[in-house]
Amino acid sequence: QVQLVESGGGLVQAGGSLRLSCAASGSIFRINVMGWHRQAPGKERELVAAITSGGRTNYGDSVKGRFTISRDNAKNTVYLQMNSLKPEDTAVYYCNYVPGPYWGQGTQVTVSS
Repeated sequence: QVQLVESGGGLVQAGGSLRLSCAASGSIFRINVMGWHRQAPGKERELVAAITSGGRTNYGDSVKGRFTISRDNAKNTVYLQMNSLKPEDTAVYYCNYVPGPYWGQGTQVTVSS
């Protein structure tokens, strides 16, 4: 199995930045996909960003140009750099890993106006 631990969430003012981290441990395959989804109260869970072990990325339309996903394969860690944060970015952010899929416990991001 794979364990995912997110960190870096918190409270930030609109226009500010946060960087989320997700560290994976366990039976990690060399070829995999890691990424982030988010879910706000009363809304559907949506893709934020994903990255393959080869470095190919995909972003949700609402975060393109503001968020950047990256990874350190040696550390089995994926990062989400979030810039120009907006109140509508407020959500619980969940790390995921494929194959599995596996999910982290989530980390709260709150953007105040």
